[in-house]
Amino acid sequence: MILLDTDHMSILRMPPSQRQTRLVARMSLPSNELFKIPLVVVEETMRSWLAAIAKERIPLRQVSAYRELSSIFAFFAAFPVTPFGQAAADRFELLRTAKVRIATRDLKIAAICLANDAMLLTANRQDFEKVPGLRFETWLS
Repeated sequence: MILLDTDHMSILRMPPSQRQTRLVARMSLPSNELFKIPLVVVEETMRSWLAAIAKERIPLRQVSAYRELSSIFAFFAAFPVTPFGQAAADRFELLRTAKVRIATRDLKIAAICLANDAMLLTANRQDFEKVPGLRFETWLS
C-alpha cells in the first residue's frame, strides 16, 4: 500500500504540469501496490477550503472556494481512504512518547503508514525522516 501525502495529492489535483505528468506516469507503472489517501490528508484539505469559505463574508466571494470544496469530494472518491483507527492512534501515542518532533497531523499521517505497513509519498523529507521505521519516497522530482 502506498499513501499519498498532501503535496503529492495536490499535484494530482492541479492543472497539467511536468511534475504531474511524472507522478501520474510513475503511479501508472504495473505494480501490486494500491494507492490510498490517509484520512488526515482529507482533513487537512477540507480544513483549508472550509477556512477559505469562512473568511469571506460576501457570498459571491465564496463561490470559488465552494467550487474547490466540491471538486475535492470528486477527487477523494477516486481513492480509497485509510482511516486513523485504533492501531494508528496507538502508534501516534508511541511516537509522541518517543518525542518525535513534527507537526501533529504529519505525525498522524506517519502513524497511519506505520500501522498499515504502508509507504508514504511525500516531499516533506525533513520532517518524515525523523519518524523511526517510516518508509517514504518522493515522486515529484
